[in-house]
Amino acid sequence: MTRVATFGNYQSALLNLMSAQNRAEQAQQRIDSGTIATDMSGYGRGAEQLTSLTSTQARLDGFIGAGESAAARLSAQDLAMNRIYDAGSAAREAIANGIAAGNITNMMTELGLQYQTVQSGLNAEHQGAYLFGGGRGDAPPATAATMAALAAAPSTASTFANDDLKQKSRIDENTMVETGFLANEIGGPLTEVFRNMQAYQNGTPVIIGGVTYTPTGPGTLTGQPGATVVAFLTAQMGEFSKANEGLTNQTAKNGLVQNQVEAALDAHESQKLALDKLMTDKAGYDPARAITDLQAAQVAIEASAQVINSLRNTSLLDLLR
Repeated sequence: MTRVATFGNYQSALLNLMSAQNRAEQAQQRIDSGTIATDMSGYGRGAEQLTSLTSTQARLDGFIGAGESAAARLSAQDLAMNRIYDAGSAAREAIANGIAAGNITNMMTELGLQYQTVQSGLNAEHQGAYLFGGGRGDAPPATAATMAALAAAPSTASTFANDDLKQKSRIDENTMVETGFLANEIGGPLTEVFRNMQAYQNGTPVIIGGVTYTPTGPGTLTGQPGATVVAFLTAQMGEFSKANEGLTNQTAKNGLVQNQVEAALDAHESQKLALDKLMTDKAGYDPARAITDLQAAQVAIEASAQVINSLRNTSLLDLLR
């Protein structure tokens, strides 16, 4: 004999309501998270493979972050190197214009301005550290602020405070690239030319290519240049050209590393897209299915609520009467 009781009907309706609410909550979590479970235990047998894919994804994200950081540094270095090159070219042009005009009165002033631009490029900063300082990112690598200070130094090398440690970046599992450059390497030759210009102006003999150029005294580089001064300036123009050529090579090297880093980033991004799709497939998450489940659960909640509401107004005692 089957017993029918008001309490049993209520209990059954409440269980149906709770079950529908639980299904609605799970469906909503899937929609919010884009996954079918909040932890690996919810994936059953596929948990091990998903764990491996997640680990691979984390490594890819690390390489992408390192690559983006290296790319930003290389871009900043390219700007700084081009600034230095432009200053060296402008200095050479100032000498050429002075010789052509037969008057070099303002030449040293122009060279002083271009030298400060060179110093600005050598002391360029990126993310709070000096680009060309090597391991000493907290101190300016080029220390002679003016051509006068440069000429007063014991040597050109003594005006550079960088060390020999070059920045390196790992852009994938097997590739470590050298992304750093040193101030004395990229700016040393050019700084030496500026130093010789100021030394000659101070009245100190200068040796260029084995030839000694002796000024008549301090302040020689002004007014109309004589044959001796023109010879010195012509030799210095050649030295500026050599220094700029060396800087061009360094800039080209920086550009090659930029291309390598960008190619690695493109590869990592493609791998990440493929990995994301694979993880989605393995996780089995279907947005349309999740929305359908949520809607079905909401309908079940409404139906269970209506049943409970009906039971509130119905009692078997009424039927027994």
